[in-house]
Amino acid sequence: MRVLLLYPLFPKSFWSFEKTLELVERKVLLPPLGLVTVAALLPQEWEFKLVDRNVRAVTEDEWAWADLVILSAMIVQKEDFLAQIQEAKRRGKPVAVGGPYPTALPEEAQAADYMILDEGEITLPLFIEAIARGETQGVFRSNGVKPDVTTTPIPRFELLDFSAYDSMAVQFSRGCPFQCEFCDIIVLYGRKPRTKAPQQLLAELNYLYELGWDRSIFMVDDNFIGNKRNVKLFLKELKTWMEDHQYPFSFFTEASVDLAQDPEMMELMVECNFTAVFLGIETPDEDSLALTQKFQNTRDSLSEAVESITKVGLRVMAGFIIGFDNEKPGAGDRIVQFVEKTAIPTALFSMLQVLPDTGLWHRLKKEGRLRGEAGNINQTTLMNFVPTRPLEEIAREYMRAFSELYDPEKFLDRVYRHHLIMGSPKFKAPGKMPAWVDVRALLTVCWRQGVVRSTRFQFWRNLWNIFKHNPKVWDRYLTVCAHNEHFSEYRQIVCDEIEAQLTEYLTAEAEAQKTVQVASTANVEAIAS
Repeated sequence: MRVLLLYPLFPKSFWSFEKTLELVERKVLLPPLGLVTVAALLPQEWEFKLVDRNVRAVTEDEWAWADLVILSAMIVQKEDFLAQIQEAKRRGKPVAVGGPYPTALPEEAQAADYMILDEGEITLPLFIEAIARGETQGVFRSNGVKPDVTTTPIPRFELLDFSAYDSMAVQFSRGCPFQCEFCDIIVLYGRKPRTKAPQQLLAELNYLYELGWDRSIFMVDDNFIGNKRNVKLFLKELKTWMEDHQYPFSFFTEASVDLAQDPEMMELMVECNFTAVFLGIETPDEDSLALTQKFQNTRDSLSEAVESITKVGLRVMAGFIIGFDNEKPGAGDRIVQFVEKTAIPTALFSMLQVLPDTGLWHRLKKEGRLRGEAGNINQTTLMNFVPTRPLEEIAREYMRAFSELYDPEKFLDRVYRHHLIMGSPKFKAPGKMPAWVDVRALLTVCWRQGVVRSTRFQFWRNLWNIFKHNPKVWDRYLTVCAHNEHFSEYRQIVCDEIEAQLTEYLTAEAEAQKTVQVASTANVEAIAS
């Protein structure tokens, strides 16, 4: 069997970082970890080719070569996912699909011949058995059973074009112990975090090391510290491995805010060269946090948590959402104030969207408040449900706040203040000559932000103070400064696209209201006559 693994296009988004990646001649932030894991779970006598369409297009030779096409996608990749199914069918190729999008909305992927849903450790063997029986279609589900991830093989990382990616991806655990109403992670992977064995993940890292990878790695766990006992066991093993291999990688991941209450965990992460962590803060409004069942964010001071994590040596990235039920006006301004107060450089800010099969989806469906589709969920799309305050009010707060957050001077100021208090690395890695592409990127950032733009005085003053007061983080500081190349453009894209959709929405609302008024007038006239 010759299998063509296809990963659909992502739209431009908060995390696409095109302008920043151009500086280091890379095309995509992260690779499709799911597809290289699927390749490892399928029969190894099969042949595989992987095409990430975010890196390049599929060639006609590759289409002709394939006996089977397999696609995996998230909801945001919906448009190209459906288009590639049609491209494969047009060429007479059988198509199998899986991943979060078809799992959540299988009715939208019915053009495929095979739907391999839920987690592949369980459903891929069912698919393989069906292929062996000569079946030409089928739907394969786990029926609520969650696999033991200690049996998951090492992903086929060698199928990836390493030069195209800025960071690599590995996974230690699946699932999250919390019950946030809007989150689909607990729907897809459950509330009991399942972890790999320490030696199992070290084998993955060792394979990447042998293949020549020597840059950052994203631990893609949706809550890395969900199973704290097992994570600490792994980190202790990882610390020794990193020491023995002279710290070839840096890591970043996602975690819940209660990380700040575990000094041992934070120290272990920093000792293993974790440099950044993404926190789902969502909102500083406690009423909204309680309503959406994110109780873990209400137990301690969020600002103190951010400060504690930063001071230990981890750069904080954070997610924020506007549009929760019963939210008071001014939520956008309060989020901006919180981000400025805590000096979080990278604040992922979105309007609330309803994801399929979540607690929020079920509640709003029951209340008759769902609108639109679950596709193209992004920072540039209006809410797909009817909120409790006017949509126009929320959208205008959102545009104003997003634009303010990523004003180039305010962004650079937060980057500076954040790194000024950041803890220093806890180890000394051997020095190595930087690649020319990295040197050129550094010089380009210094030229653009320190000479060409109005940020020139601020840029050099802040850089001098970083060298003076916290010199061990200067390289991390400049790396985050480079993100300004992306955000200074993306902030305008967000505002333009939301404004266009809002205009369309308000026009449709006005037309609907006009139709209602005409109908009402006609009824009155009919009664009078």
